[in-house]
Amino acid sequence: MKTISTKKLVMTALLMAMTMVATMFIRIPLPLGYVNLGDVFVLLSVFILGPVYGTIAGGIGSGLADLFGYITYAPGTLIIKSLMALVAWFVYKLILKVTNKIAFAEIVGGIVGAIVMAVGYFFYETLFFTTASVAIVNAPWNLLQGGVGVTLSVLIMRPLIATKVIDKLNFDK
Repeated sequence: MKTISTKKLVMTALLMAMTMVATMFIRIPLPLGYVNLGDVFVLLSVFILGPVYGTIAGGIGSGLADLFGYITYAPGTLIIKSLMALVAWFVYKLILKVTNKIAFAEIVGGIVGAIVMAVGYFFYETLFFTTASVAIVNAPWNLLQGGVGVTLSVLIMRPLIATKVIDKLNFDK
């Protein structure tokens, strides 16, 4: 049986908390609402921690944020953001095998993850809350939020990789 290192457990909890805080409190106002920065940390979680712990941190952190304001979205958010993280990771790894360009792999993985997120919320809203027409109106805002998440997560990863911070974490020891 493989055990999780204390560093990886702490980093998972930290990124989960950062995802929750960024979702709840860091908002960019728009004419018809806002976008939050939670997706930045969903993607950072999976790029830093990998598919299992990154998905746990991003999914649970986002779901917890919805428990404190949008409780009806919490179950959907947990599943949708977990899928976003997981898909972003697998596309990232696939692109890395083909090109070995980390930033490009993060961008493509993040974009595909953001599309999964927007489609997930479209179906969740259509099935449980609104008509398809209302869910269609929300879709561009979800894609915009995902785009902001991709852009900022890739920008944040650059210095973390350049300074070898990620390598120094070495979660397996």
